[in-house]
Amino acid sequence: MTTSYHHCPTATPIFGRLFIVLVLGAAGWALASPIRPLANEPLIIAESPDAKEHPLNNPSIVRLDSGRLVITYQKSGVSKESGQPWAFVLTSDDRGRTWAQRAAMGMTHGRLFTVGKSLYFLGHSGNLRVARSDDEGMTWTQPVELTERQSWHQTAANVWRANGNIYLVMERRTEKNIDAWPVGELAPILMRAREGDDLTLRTSWTFAGELTFADVLPGYRQNELEIDYFGIPFYPQAYPKRTPLVGTRTFSPMGWLETNVVQITDPNHYWFDPSGHTFHLFMRANTGRTGYAALAKVVEMPDGTMQTMLETAPSGKKMLYLPFPGGQMRFHVLYDEKTKLYWMLGTQATDSMTRAEALPADRFSTPDNERQRMVLHFSKNMVDWCFAGVVAIGASAKESRHYACMAIDGNDLVILARSGDKNAHSAHDGNLITFHRVGGFRDLVY
Repeated sequence: MTTSYHHCPTATPIFGRLFIVLVLGAAGWALASPIRPLANEPLIIAESPDAKEHPLNNPSIVRLDSGRLVITYQKSGVSKESGQPWAFVLTSDDRGRTWAQRAAMGMTHGRLFTVGKSLYFLGHSGNLRVARSDDEGMTWTQPVELTERQSWHQTAANVWRANGNIYLVMERRTEKNIDAWPVGELAPILMRAREGDDLTLRTSWTFAGELTFADVLPGYRQNELEIDYFGIPFYPQAYPKRTPLVGTRTFSPMGWLETNVVQITDPNHYWFDPSGHTFHLFMRANTGRTGYAALAKVVEMPDGTMQTMLETAPSGKKMLYLPFPGGQMRFHVLYDEKTKLYWMLGTQATDSMTRAEALPADRFSTPDNERQRMVLHFSKNMVDWCFAGVVAIGASAKESRHYACMAIDGNDLVILARSGDKNAHSAHDGNLITFHRVGGFRDLVY
């Protein structure tokens, strides 16, 4: 019997992991919560005693062919001048039950990925930096800089493999004009390297052309945005500064960030490229609203160069935004060959329409910036998403479960998250790195 994984009929009951329970109480029949978190009791990997000065963030995880799990995370608030490293590499050979630290480096926004028998850790410290391990994370080369006098950004987003290459996105800050959160000045740059090359060499990498959010959106720098009818931006934009809302809550000029890269694999999809040389970039969108991601694409030219541009609908209209569950926050996309589905780990918003002045004190930033619920979706086309389940929920608004990275471990998803408990400084500045395992994740498909 062949199992199809591509159904998401909204009227069909979900059995197995997600179920509805009727309970008989004193007042008669009552409907219990239909959702049970899939991995709400994680293993704490690291804990900061002072989340205000040294929050923990930027988790990354890979699973090696041997079964070994390798993770990295970062302790913020460590100055470069101190000479102390702030990114830590750990390994586990018992499916994540116990961990051993193997290395520490001076790198931020780093991600792990494999190429052949080598393991790489790529991030930045202003300039892009990369280190390599040839013994499954036990020992590492010194980080090597791939750029000079530049400013980069990212998170531990995904990687994509095609055409004998590996592809990933880092984001370069191209200007220094925005006196706020500078996501409008970021250019998501697709990087390509041959799988057989030494990726600690600058000559191994090809960089796509730059396209910043500010350059894409007409009227951005003049605060005369030529978009209407769907309420973006939700708050007034006051480029190049923040817009005060209430108290310490502000809205920074719009932008995109934390980019995932995928290819469309379905030949019937509007965006399918039969040549295999088009890559779509899905990004967190800072708009003041929930439920939208930013979108761009990169096309490989016959001469090997890569050009970054917007996607175009059949009508001829440009597509900068796409409805996307959790697109207002960092999300992670993973393609599963067995199900032929894209899996997306993100953040669920529950009250983004509460007025800023009415938010409780422990809610961070603007109403759309909720970080308490980590949720899982799947899709056959990167546009229409089916809810697979809640992975974990923090006990309060500041006890985040967010900014997570995931990998496939047999029939399970293994997840590393940026988290917090009651000792977190805020929903943004958490004190924990947590490890979660979602067993039999493919059984969640309906």
